[in-house]
Formats: sequence, C-alpha cells, structure tokens
Amino acid sequence: MKSFEEFQSFGKDGFEAYVASSNALTKGFQSIAQEVADYSRKAFEQGSAAFEKASAAKSIDKAMEVQQAYAKESYEALVAQMTKMGELYVATAKEAYKPFESGLAAFGVKAPK
Repeated sequence: MKSFEEFQSFGKDGFEAYVASSNALTKGFQSIAQEVADYSRKAFEQGSAAFEKASAAKSIDKAMEVQQAYAKESYEALVAQMTKMGELYVATAKEAYKPFESGLAAFGVKAPK
C-alpha cells in the first residue's frame, strides 16, 4: 500500500512541477515577445529617421554618410539585442527547469551551470 501512495505522490509532484514549469515558460516567452516588439518598434523608428535624413541630404556624400552611420548603429543595436535575447532565453530555460530539479536530483541528475 505504501508503494501506491509513493507512486501517487510522485505523479502529483511531477504534475505540479510541469504546471510550474509551464507557467515559467509562459512568462519567459511573454518577456521575449515584448522585447522583440520593443526592438522592432525602435528599429523601425530609427530606420525611418535615417531615411528622412538621407532623403533631405543635399549631396550624395552626405547621404552616404547618413547611411553609413545608420548601418553602424543598426549593427551595434542588433548585436546588443541578440545578446539580450540570448540572456532572456537562458533565464527562461533555467526558470522552467527549476521545478524539476528536486525530482531529477533523486535520480542523480544534476542541473547544468
């Protein structure tokens, strides 16, 4: 009889861990989606501003200067954003794994650092 209760407890604990993990994933993906939307909006605004500056340029040299500055700023912003996105994905994965740590530790599985 005790083994049935242990099995039932194990199933309940697993389900609760799954629910907690799903909630963590949902929150993480919401944060990621919000970050993507914010970056997209900023990138569009910066692109529009650069286009307006380039269109208003009086010479080809000035237009090329505006375009080069925009390309450099866009690249730097993209690299920073991808770094931030990577950190968000790692944080989401860690939060989603936390509910399973204790259950997996019983089997000798350790969490990666």
